[in-house]
Amino acid sequence: MDFLVDAHFPVRLKNWLIENGEDAIHTTDLPQKNLTPDIEIMMKADREKRIVVTKDKDFLEHRILKGIPDRLLMVTTGNIINRELIRLFEVNFQEIKKLFTDGSKVIEINHESISVHE
Repeated sequence: MDFLVDAHFPVRLKNWLIENGEDAIHTTDLPQKNLTPDIEIMMKADREKRIVVTKDKDFLEHRILKGIPDRLLMVTTGNIINRELIRLFEVNFQEIKKLFTDGSKVIEINHESISVHE
């Protein structure tokens, strides 16, 4: 799977995804880095068939209103230290991958659960 990790997350998450066999880029890899407008992030993700990983509810609102980005992983843990974020992915990533593989478009993950929206 291919991911685009939003600026709200550390580059460490991108690196973890890559170390676990996924293709991932971070907004810091883009020409405007973390100043890249949300619409450009969404358009790039859709062009490259990437899943946007974000905390930013603006992406979800745009998905509801405009249909992009095509796939979205919303992390709704509130503030979380990097070690806990990586642990959350370690514990839940296989299920997240399965849900996206099975056709889910919007997945929300937090400390208690994984939810599919749509």
